[in-house]
Amino acid sequence: MAKSLLLVGVGGQGTILVSKILSEGLLEEGYDVKMSEIHGMAQRGGSVTTQIRFGDKVYSPTINKGEADVLVSFEKLEGARYVSQLKKDGTLIVNEEEMWPLPVLAGLEKYPENIMEELKSKIDNVISINARDIAEELGEPRCQNIVMLGLIVKALGLENIDWKQKIKKFLPERVHEVNLKAFERGLN
Repeated sequence: MAKSLLLVGVGGQGTILVSKILSEGLLEEGYDVKMSEIHGMAQRGGSVTTQIRFGDKVYSPTINKGEADVLVSFEKLEGARYVSQLKKDGTLIVNEEEMWPLPVLAGLEKYPENIMEELKSKIDNVISINARDIAEELGEPRCQNIVMLGLIVKALGLENIDWKQKIKKFLPERVHEVNLKAFERGLN
């Protein structure tokens, strides 16, 4: 039986990095893993999604509407945008950060209010966190994606995999310490 994870965010948030770390850890654990990634039109600020499917045997990374077991949103508006991809009994993991899209920055539209309340009214299993606040407490706002990685690992019950080695493999040595702390904060 395969599990389907859909990770969504905005360019520059490290969504793809977390997907690669997750995929490699799952592969080493013996799962068959398929991953695909889609980048928005803009490298920074555009929508980014990755699809990861893992299990005994997986034939495609494609997750259709209503089929994701877990939707991980690195930005809450992106979570609202992709919530239809989640199964009715699926789990939504969401970073409560707001990253305003270009129409909002240009003053043409308003950033929607009450996103978290609406998501919680539609989904029974919502795990939310403000990963940016945690990352800023650690002195490195860019490690909020690794805070999210810790939260994902905890939610999926994958603590038995050596994620710290994976984090070290994918990140430069100068940022290992802060990212390992970020992972622990997300995990706990």
